[in-house]
Amino acid sequence: MLTAFLIATSLQSQVPPASAPPPPAPAPAAAAERAAAAAESAATAAQEAAKASERMATAVEKLTEALAHPTAAPAAALPEAPKKGDAPVVEDPWTGAVGLGLISLSGNASTLTFNGLATAQRKTRDWIYAVRAQAVYGRSRLPATETEPERAQVVALGASLQIRGDRRFTEVVSGYLLAGAETDHIKSVELRGLGEAGTGILWWDEKSADGRESFLRTDLAFRFLRETRFQYYPIREDLPDVDLGGPRLGVALRYGISKDVIFTEEAEAVPNVLGDARVLVNSQSKLTARLTEALALSTSFLVQYDSAPAVGKVSTDTALSVSIEVGF
Repeated sequence: MLTAFLIATSLQSQVPPASAPPPPAPAPAAAAERAAAAAESAATAAQEAAKASERMATAVEKLTEALAHPTAAPAAALPEAPKKGDAPVVEDPWTGAVGLGLISLSGNASTLTFNGLATAQRKTRDWIYAVRAQAVYGRSRLPATETEPERAQVVALGASLQIRGDRRFTEVVSGYLLAGAETDHIKSVELRGLGEAGTGILWWDEKSADGRESFLRTDLAFRFLRETRFQYYPIREDLPDVDLGGPRLGVALRYGISKDVIFTEEAEAVPNVLGDARVLVNSQSKLTARLTEALALSTSFLVQYDSAPAVGKVSTDTALSVSIEVGF
């Protein structure tokens, strides 16, 4: 009986289990709804994909046209190229200096001498204006002698004024007009009026990085002057007037030995071609040392030569002076 039970159990384990029943089939109505929704979603997706493809094609077409025919940017968007004439012109203000030198002696001899100098200049793009004025006065008291009492004597009395205007044609060449007047009682010159027209050549005008300046100009012009003469010392007497006209060659040099030490030279020569032979030569050498930004100490040496001076006067005058200058 035990054997029969074991055989029955073994046979039962070898029999395959019954398969699970298949899931019930979905209802026909629900399946139709889901199919319709899926079809609608597919149609919508296809429509969106078609629109995206159309937009992509349009963008590619525009890009191709832009690369083949680049259009200029609007005028307002492009920065305007600077024009030479539109650049602002910075005009220099008036610059110059006023100087005064004085010598005073007292005691056995009494002497008072002073000289003054004023210069001013202004530069624009087309013009250069310059004004120069100077004056000198000296008086001495001569000691008494056995035959003459003490007396005073004027040893220097003169002044000059010049105004010049340069019209720039280029950075190098300019034309200019100059007018001036001078008087010197010691040399028997009552009044010397002059006019001049010519051209100037600016060889260089530089300022280095360390502040040194360098300037050279030459002038070639024609000058005419009318000189009325009168003898003031020792006896007042009227003298014949004279005229002078001829070419003028001038040189103006300014050289910075250092930032604060400047050497200047101004020289001119005028031969007479309208009458009797006569030559005027003037030269002024000057060394200036800046003490402060506006204050300077200057030493100058002046030489004036006239081959045909007034009666009783020598041909050459010189003057050595030291003065204090204030710049502006």
